[in-house]
Amino acid sequence: MLRFRMAVPEDWPAIWDILQPVARAGETYCWDTSMDEAAGRLEWLPGPAGTDPTLVVLVAVDTATGRVVGTAQLHANRGGNGAHVANASFLVAADAGGRGVGRALAGHVLEEARAAGYTAMQFNAVVQTNERAVALWASLGFTIVGTVPGAFLHPATGPTGLHIMHRPL
Repeated sequence: MLRFRMAVPEDWPAIWDILQPVARAGETYCWDTSMDEAAGRLEWLPGPAGTDPTLVVLVAVDTATGRVVGTAQLHANRGGNGAHVANASFLVAADAGGRGVGRALAGHVLEEARAAGYTAMQFNAVVQTNERAVALWASLGFTIVGTVPGAFLHPATGPTGLHIMHRPL
């Protein structure tokens, strides 16, 4: 069973344990693979001094263990006249993969986005070779509205596309 809540600063060590291997692998996010912990924190959990006032960071907690097994960011995709469209990013602990954490967290984030008044959600950079993520988003009603060819340098397969995915809320 999962419980969702807003992330607090004390969650950072657990979030870093999830984020660091994803960053190092360099297969799913457009991050520097040598990102250190300070840069990771600024990327994911910047706190009140962060540059995006719409940013909300959530965690998924395994109720049996109390352990953070996933995290998500929710924020406006753009400012001004684009602020009605949400954007989100998701991370799931490697040992929690395949247990429905990502799907449950995504469902929660979609509800949070609706409640916040967003009318759609857009992902700007879903790596084309990240087939699990693409399949998850498609199953949740997202469509690929475009693919930027060769925009991502995958460490194993080389240049690959970045999908732009969208769904109304």
